[in-house]
Amino acid sequence: MNASAGSFTQDLLKTFQNQSEEFVAVRRDIHRHPEMGFQEHRTSELVANLLETWGYTVTRGIGGTGVVGQLKRGTGHQAVGLRADMDALPIQENTGLPYASCHAGVMHACGHDGHTAMLLAAAKHIADQVEFSGTLNLIFQPAEEGLGGAKKMMEDGLFKQFPCDAVFGMHNMPGYRQGQLVFRDGPFMASSDLVTITIEGTGGHGAVPQKAADPIVAGSAIVMGLQSIVSRNVDPQEMAVITVGAFHAGMANNVIPQSATLSLSVRALNSRVRDLLENRIKVLAESQAISYGVKAQVEYRRNYPVLVNHLRETDFAREVAKELVGEKSVVLQGRALTGSEDFAFFLEEVPGCYLLVGNGDGEGDGHGACMVHNPGYDFHDGNIPIGAAFWALLVRRYLS
Repeated sequence: MNASAGSFTQDLLKTFQNQSEEFVAVRRDIHRHPEMGFQEHRTSELVANLLETWGYTVTRGIGGTGVVGQLKRGTGHQAVGLRADMDALPIQENTGLPYASCHAGVMHACGHDGHTAMLLAAAKHIADQVEFSGTLNLIFQPAEEGLGGAKKMMEDGLFKQFPCDAVFGMHNMPGYRQGQLVFRDGPFMASSDLVTITIEGTGGHGAVPQKAADPIVAGSAIVMGLQSIVSRNVDPQEMAVITVGAFHAGMANNVIPQSATLSLSVRALNSRVRDLLENRIKVLAESQAISYGVKAQVEYRRNYPVLVNHLRETDFAREVAKELVGEKSVVLQGRALTGSEDFAFFLEEVPGCYLLVGNGDGEGDGHGACMVHNPGYDFHDGNIPIGAAFWALLVRRYLS
């Protein structure tokens, strides 16, 4: 990086730091008024109104409550998409912050308020000060938290109406130093599948179990057997998770119930392993059930695919990050995560990169040690200028 480039990026960061108060206020306003997936009416209207104020052509209602702001300049044919998610979680906030959620049982426990604020801050700066030639598509997505808002936007014609040569997304991550930018090419986040196993037996009196076919005993055997799939069927060098999160059966201590239900979360970082898990879960559950004289029906719902970052776009984003914050503040190839993310659907259709920004590691001011999806979590406002500057520089470099 030459001296002039270094001076430019330092000035860029200072610009966003000096102007961060406006977007910290936006972030905290969104935090105070959280909205669940596909219900982000207030948030999407706030986003749309701001984008229109800054000169973007705004399209509302893509994927339900999704918003796309488009800015075209010059004669360039390249188009880039930047995405932020907007939805909150069904969690009761206990942070005690002055801007804590005003809606009981709903909070921004994953930092989507911060992701939205970062992209809005970048949007204003890009509209005012960034020279480029091409098309910028800002994608404000609803319903990332398990409802597949990304897929819904695509079904509504997102990339047909707003073609992109590359697409980028960013998420905060507690455990990394605040402001650190983390990359990984290849598989970065796991697939996420939802499985329901319904076991049908024969109910009866608890005092005469020989006259019943007990679905609880069969279900218990299935739970234990499922654990052998990862340890004995999956290559030890591959990642796989099978979690039984719920086991529902019976109402009384002296009654053997007619049925039992298991609910599973299944994750993998490899599509072949994902296929293996589905096959083995079905075979094992059905076979175990037969061995106990009952029947098992497996409903296997594929939810989010493996998130796979493209090498070219990830290398490009790494270089932007190194230029902005210096190589010491960039993790070039971070660890893959067992969490999932519906940005994976975007990356199946358009090449791109999904990166992380550290939300804090518990050192220094102690902020950010709390993991996402926790009632005590809060997004680190110090990431707004860093994330916004990254987006602005990426657009400048990609559409130069």
